[in-house]
Amino acid sequence: MHFIRFTDLCEQGKVKDQKVFIRADLNVPMNAQGEITEDTRIRASLPCIRAALDAGAAVMVTSHLGRPQEGQLQPGDSLAPVALRLGELLELPVPLARDWVDGVAVEPGQVVLLENCRGNVGEKKNDPALARKMAALCDIFVHDAFGTAHRAEASTYGIAEYAPIAAAGPLLAAEIDAISKALANPRRPLVAIVAGSKVSTKLTILRSLADKVDALIVGGGIANTFMLAAGLPIGKSLAEPDLLDEARAIIELMKARGAQVPIPVDVVVAKRFAADAEASIRLAADVADDDLILDIGPQTAVTLAEQLQAAGTIVWNGPVGVFEMAPFENGTRTIAEAIAQSPAFSIAGGGDTLAAIAKYGIEDKVGYISTGGGAFLEVLEGKQLPAFEILERRADQA
Repeated sequence: MHFIRFTDLCEQGKVKDQKVFIRADLNVPMNAQGEITEDTRIRASLPCIRAALDAGAAVMVTSHLGRPQEGQLQPGDSLAPVALRLGELLELPVPLARDWVDGVAVEPGQVVLLENCRGNVGEKKNDPALARKMAALCDIFVHDAFGTAHRAEASTYGIAEYAPIAAAGPLLAAEIDAISKALANPRRPLVAIVAGSKVSTKLTILRSLADKVDALIVGGGIANTFMLAAGLPIGKSLAEPDLLDEARAIIELMKARGAQVPIPVDVVVAKRFAADAEASIRLAADVADDDLILDIGPQTAVTLAEQLQAAGTIVWNGPVGVFEMAPFENGTRTIAEAIAQSPAFSIAGGGDTLAAIAKYGIEDKVGYISTGGGAFLEVLEGKQLPAFEILERRADQA
């Protein structure tokens, strides 16, 4: 994918004295007192902001926070706590500009935070008039919020259409590079892990990946549906019987390509869904009518781990069992450790996946951890993200 990198513009001296508008993702969690409880996203935005300041730009930054009603920002919707924290991290004053659409006072070497962009009427619908006003504020627009890359809004898409220059910030560029490496030009074998409670929520992802991957490992409730499609008993486990034909079609599609959907040969079951429930290992063919499947079994875990360690590229979305409960975490832990030990390039995304990565301490062993959530899932579905499309089009026009 061809796009303009903001870091290249900085290195080329094209940013000095320019007004730079950065769309960041500063949507951080806050408590009832309006205090930031976790600032990872603010810290992640610093390289782009510092690059702009170091290059001599006048810097404007905005983000959404929560889901405010357009035109009716409430005190809890304000980015004021973010401005304070950003100033602490940058060791610079970071004023918060309200009602900024019609003009912003900022000089080279300064940074100003623009109040919650979702408070602007027309933001969500990508109103062209609003987008043009935003674009008029800057010489260079920088998209550095992958978590919003799947949304065509005024501050993510419209402004990129009309700004003199539209570039990808370092965070967004890293996501594009990692996704391209994993899906567009993967080193083979390409193994994908797709897990979750329902096939229906991941059906388009499964279909899309079935055309690309050499092995499609399914887990959680999705694996139960595939086990049922393969003629295996699943007891009272979570599954979607109405999607058995879809599961069989994916299995056949993979088989026709010489690829596979590995079906568990053993599972961990319990009679009830609870952390203190007694866990039992069953062969997949021996699941009882009153069993709940809550994890893959140890033999399956070892087989999958061997497959992952022989992979060239790994895409991971979702834990393969109820890893939050100790009796049912072995499968996800084994998968996580196999990915950490594999020489493959790995990319992982999704909230539960990130929680598993943190639990097992393998953050520095995964090739790339995507923070995009919905954007990451849409990429796996094979969709062209609006942010990617507009940045590529603007680069072609440059």
